[in-house]
Amino acid sequence: MDAAAQKESSRTMSVFDLSITPLRELNSALHNISAGTNDMNFEVINPRGSHSVAVGIDAPVTVNVHGSVGYYCAGMNDGGTVTVHGSAGPGVAENMMSGIVVIEGDASQYAGATGRGGLLVIKGNAASRCGISMKGIDIVVHGNIGHMSAFMGQSGSLVVLGNAGDALGDSLYEAKLFVRGTVKSLGADCIEKEMRPEHIEHLAKLLEKAGITDVKPEEFKRYGSARKLYTFNIDNADAY
Repeated sequence: MDAAAQKESSRTMSVFDLSITPLRELNSALHNISAGTNDMNFEVINPRGSHSVAVGIDAPVTVNVHGSVGYYCAGMNDGGTVTVHGSAGPGVAENMMSGIVVIEGDASQYAGATGRGGLLVIKGNAASRCGISMKGIDIVVHGNIGHMSAFMGQSGSLVVLGNAGDALGDSLYEAKLFVRGTVKSLGADCIEKEMRPEHIEHLAKLLEKAGITDVKPEEFKRYGSARKLYTFNIDNADAY
């Protein structure tokens, strides 16, 4: 057996059945990774809509959750790879710092809220306020998103392969929004912008990173801030 095979065979996998094991034990194990350990792979079964599954990860662990979860799954993730083989409740990947979170189903309200880094991929639809106050996170949604998404988005990118609801990008700062489908309405100070070569290149990299190979970046429209609400101006009072 070569060295790579020996290393692979030495890895162990921790399995947590949340129907019999308290959630606190799972999160405690994720927060207490020993230096040099090979035990970096976690399987979670029977989550049964539990809240705060895999929150506060700060190591490059891999977590597969087999079933749907409740509030704040993978919140504050910093370096982990979390995949939910189901749907997620409100606040998935809230305040994420780095790493990857993948939701195979749908996500409820404020997915990726205040996220500062990393990549959130939602393979179904996302509800209202997706990416609210995003601060550097990249979010890719295969389906549709609800109203007030990217509200006060400061930086990062929101990519939507489907349609967007009302008030997209309301009070937007410098987050980049790309929508392939239709937008029901734009929020205050959000406008459609030119899709320049650098934006096509940026979007192509995001699509590739999210594992999307059958969609071209040229099929999207770009939206961003008109930059009229950065400071108060009495002439813009009606827009506040």
